[in-house]
Amino acid sequence: MSERASLPRTGRSWDRLKEELEAAKRDDVDWRNGRLAVYVHFAGEDVTRVAKEAYALYFSENALGSGSAFPSLKRLEADLVGMALGLLNGPPGARGNVTSGGTESIFLAVKAARDWARERKPSARPPKIVTAWSAHPAFDKAAHALCMDVERVPLRADFRADPDAMAAAVDDRTVMIVGSAPAFPHGVVDPIEDIAALARRHDLWCHVDACVGGFSLPFVAKLGVPVPAFDFSVPGVTSMSADLHKYGFAGKGASTVLYVDEERQLYQAYEFDRWPRGRYFTHNLLGTRPGGSIAAAWAVMNYLGLDGYLDVNRRILAARERIREGIAPFGLQIWGRPEMGVFAYGGPEIDVFDVGARLSKEGWLVGYLREPPGIHMMLTLANEGTVDEYVDAVGRAASESGRAHGPEPQPLSLTY
Repeated sequence: MSERASLPRTGRSWDRLKEELEAAKRDDVDWRNGRLAVYVHFAGEDVTRVAKEAYALYFSENALGSGSAFPSLKRLEADLVGMALGLLNGPPGARGNVTSGGTESIFLAVKAARDWARERKPSARPPKIVTAWSAHPAFDKAAHALCMDVERVPLRADFRADPDAMAAAVDDRTVMIVGSAPAFPHGVVDPIEDIAALARRHDLWCHVDACVGGFSLPFVAKLGVPVPAFDFSVPGVTSMSADLHKYGFAGKGASTVLYVDEERQLYQAYEFDRWPRGRYFTHNLLGTRPGGSIAAAWAVMNYLGLDGYLDVNRRILAARERIREGIAPFGLQIWGRPEMGVFAYGGPEIDVFDVGARLSKEGWLVGYLREPPGIHMMLTLANEGTVDEYVDAVGRAASESGRAHGPEPQPLSLTY
């Protein structure tokens, strides 16, 4: 066990502290070199600079006080929600909030669905959520905290949610049904129209988790890629989550949680007044919220604009296709038909876990898929310049690897 740190008696200069911080990062992955395909979402040094400078302008401001002390943050948040609803076909009256990340967005939507169900389905005890096997663990995390159950059902052969299996799982305790756009493991969009229709038949809350795709799929669709309907244009969709800090390319951490109307949004809120200070009301799980993340997201979205997002997504799709074509001669294929830059690949005759281990030895940070065995990737522009190098490394690893799948590697932990 390392020695516990203690507060120094006297302060040190910023120059020395900066040197120490830079030295501390020495063993971290250099994500700018294109050998990392998760965690960091990069759309160019200019975009990163805009996000950093905007964040610094609001470094000390607290969004908890956006209704009184910092009205500019209230306007910036309203702009972000408005842009998100515009991209995701929110109807008149749709509402939303900026959150700290996908996990908070999902938690709030689950909390809203639970409280809505207390009025609509009071006999549903404990309330249950039905999801596909590929849904993000944040739903189980939220359910655990909110005393709810989650039933995950098997996927179809194309790795998308199976509406028939979901229908079979719906019972008297079910209050919420979930689809993903896309689901993170395989990068494919679930059949949201069928899932929402099921929700309408049974009077269920229907949430679409677009944390990964909410700020990519609308642009991918404009580029001519067939994207299944997945947003508020689908009748029956109640709420959505979409991360600004993923393919919105904002600074960490920023996401949105969106509702079809204000009535649904109000179930998300928390109010308390039984203390000396008076009324406490917040829509978010967090109290204090960094104004910097809101400002950075606002600046990036306005800096890139429609044309900028189209260009970034076009380049990411081109990199994905170059990888698809490059790995095919080695007996590897992308699993399913992903619509954007998130995907996994493997091959029935290849020990893909051994391939990953060999890539790791060459300095690539590798994420794994368990079902089916694969290597998982989430591309950004940081990967654009290293596609040929990566494909060559995969080719060497596949040529040297055995054919039977080896033991499952220790998975690369993921966060939302």
